[in-house]
Amino acid sequence: MKSFGFFKWEKIRKKREFLEITNNGKKIHTRHFIIYLRSNRDKRLGITVSHLVGNAVKRNRVKRLIREFFRLNKERLPRCDILIVAKKGAPLLNYQNVYGELSGVLLDK
Repeated sequence: MKSFGFFKWEKIRKKREFLEITNNGKKIHTRHFIIYLRSNRDKRLGITVSHLVGNAVKRNRVKRLIREFFRLNKERLPRCDILIVAKKGAPLLNYQNVYGELSGVLLDK
């Protein structure tokens, strides 16, 4: 049975880890996101949404959509640390748009 939770050990939470991934990870640009990937034995997710993207409501909505993508598709994601940085147009997206944009880059074919 699949586990659809998003657990504490699946989150990248320390500033040191965020900096390590941005400095040493593979960088991929999409229209609304910058994605950093770094090899790891676990699948972990970090999300960065700056105040330039919008107010707190918009930033939190973007983070919820990204977490939902990770939670529902974690079986198909590669084993690595994934850091997703939102760009300015991200608050206008719905889940289908987020899925389409991230699945093209992250999901196993």
